Amino acid sequence: MLAAILQKHQQVFTKLVPFDASTDKLVQLNFTESNTTLTSTILNDTILFSNYINQQLSAANALYGVGGYNEHRTIYARSEVFDGSEPRRLHLGLDIWGKAGTPVFVPLGGTIHSFAFNNQFGDYGATIILQHQLDTFQFHTLYGHLSLKDIEHLKEGRFVSQGELLAHFGEPVENGYWPPHLHFQIIEDMELKEGDYPGVCAFSQREKYLKNCPDANLIAQLMQYV
Repeated sequence: MLAAILQKHQQVFTKLVPFDASTDKLVQLNFTESNTTLTSTILNDTILFSNYINQQLSAANALYGVGGYNEHRTIYARSEVFDGSEPRRLHLGLDIWGKAGTPVFVPLGGTIHSFAFNNQFGDYGATIILQHQLDTFQFHTLYGHLSLKDIEHLKEGRFVSQGELLAHFGEPVENGYWPPHLHFQIIEDMELKEGDYPGVCAFSQREKYLKNCPDANLIAQLMQYV
């Protein structure tokens, strides 16, 4: 139901990040096991990983690297955050890889649901979650790997306007030690969580989480330009 509502309203969503389809290029990045160029040596070193991302963008003359929704990824083996009886490897959001400091805007007005600094290696780092309503239907959007300064003066319940500057891509030291990027995710039911929600799930829980987290490109509308 939520996916259908978002699709119905796609024409009203504004830009999530600065992007001009007439001049800017995007490249889809592959973080599945089929990408044999992304070795464990690169993944386990944030500087090498960042250099790898930058090389991919430069080779494609792309402003951003994008993708990842419903992608079974090997990159999460770099962090114990995603370990357990069944490792979590299925990605539930859309990633936009680019330069630290890249601005992030509010694509649809709402209120600040919660925010947190999830400061484990491989986690979200600085995180903001917004609450929205469309056609009387309530849902949320999550913005992960942000700059710490963007959550310093936030207040839960504050209204944020469509098009408002919300945050910026964080540096590795404040974004969970990842190459700079935005993890953008749509969440229907927050399940009483605040400042955090799984962005990766175990494959056995795929059906449940994909239903609760529809394709974030329904709002971002970037994948059609790859």
